[in-house]
Amino acid sequence: QVQLVESGGGLVQAGESLRLSCAASGLAFSNHAMGWFRQAPGKEREFLAYINWSGASTHYIDSVKGRFTISRDNAQNTVFLQMNSLEPEDTAVYYCAGYHTLWVSAQAMSTPAYWGQGTRVTVSS
Repeated sequence: QVQLVESGGGLVQAGESLRLSCAASGLAFSNHAMGWFRQAPGKEREFLAYINWSGASTHYIDSVKGRFTISRDNAQNTVFLQMNSLEPEDTAVYYCAGYHTLWVSAQAMSTPAYWGQGTRVTVSS
């Protein structure tokens, strides 16, 4: 059974940073691309960032480029999301996601196979 467990969320002020972690189990982690999504209050869940199996390829939505960085440690079965210069608009529940394959096309990034339970991030102004 695949489990993705996020941690690192919390309450911060605008301009501050947070680092989210996602510990994966039940899968051969290095064989799977990973991603991060978020769902803000009253909005649909949206794709944020993607990383392929090795970490050599990443992709971000425009609104977080230059502020957020996705990375992974295959030895620790963990994927990270470093979030800098946080804004109140970043307030959301953040979800870790896993894909079936080593990499996926841009069109497939919005449809992962596995989901974590989410961690809440609140950014105050």
